[in-house]
Amino acid sequence: MEAELVTLAAAGATALVQQMATDGWTAARDRMVAFFAGRGSATPASVEEDLETGRAELVAAQRDEDEELAADVRAEWRARLRRALAADPAAAAELRSLLDELTPPAPETRQASVVYHNTMSGTVSDGPVIQIGSSNVNHWGTGSHGGPGNPPA
Repeated sequence: MEAELVTLAAAGATALVQQMATDGWTAARDRMVAFFAGRGSATPASVEEDLETGRAELVAAQRDEDEELAADVRAEWRARLRRALAADPAAAAELRSLLDELTPPAPETRQASVVYHNTMSGTVSDGPVIQIGSSNVNHWGTGSHGGPGNPPA
């Protein structure tokens, strides 16, 4: 079996198992039933029963903090998906579409940069100048306190 299909089966199993513990489970279950129904000897009723059994096992594993059982549930569905893809490689497009529906979009990461420019003039004798954010204060507590919405005094 192609490495791409193996990876796809693993991603499908991971997404499916993640959905088992969410409010979106019913929709995910129905989509998986539709995916498996008619492939091999699986009937919609048997696939739904297997999915619900897997979900019950996963819920119990999470409650009991049983990582091994949770991994077994993932492994079972990964194997089933691999068998389905091996028997019908054209099913990969349908599984990719299903994954797009099941996998929540990754949050956008935005990088912001903030530039401060502080200017000091004059001389300081008898002590250091301590700069905090956009404030310039000497050890006597005098100096300018500038910044957005807070102009220098």
